[in-house]
Amino acid sequence: MIHGWSGVRGTGVLLAGILALGGCATQPPLETTAAATLPSLYWPMTTATAQVDAATARDMISAYRARSGLAPLRLDPELQKLAEAEAAAMATADRPSKAQTVRVAMERLGHPSAGANLSAGYHTLAEAFSGWRESPAHNAVMLAPDATRMGIATAYAPNSKYRVYWALLVSR
Repeated sequence: MIHGWSGVRGTGVLLAGILALGGCATQPPLETTAAATLPSLYWPMTTATAQVDAATARDMISAYRARSGLAPLRLDPELQKLAEAEAAAMATADRPSKAQTVRVAMERLGHPSAGANLSAGYHTLAEAFSGWRESPAHNAVMLAPDATRMGIATAYAPNSKYRVYWALLVSR
């Protein structure tokens, strides 16, 4: 009887150990766990699967605009697709685009351009937003008085000196 009890006890310890190890195997990597606990404006855009949180970007830019007495922006699906295409094109070319080219494309699609922030090198939305505020030309795009819609996207280029490309498009 004691031998039987010992065997059950040993099996229980072995089973607990296996379950504990199984739990370890399913834990996400530390950097994934850390990124998930950060607010989305601090998520690193330095992976191929990273996507900027467009709703957070809209809210942040709209709050910034409100401090200047300007109307909030809404996300526009067509501008979003155009921003994604532009960010991807910049990453493929390994250089930021000219805003004039994007403005022409926006107007051709029926989106009168209020401006475009095309940039590279910022690794988080917080960095991009801060950099755009400090640049008079980029700040003017975010504070365009007639802007009502926006699209924003990033693209990752691991072998680029910039690594992350950004496209913020605003339209009337």
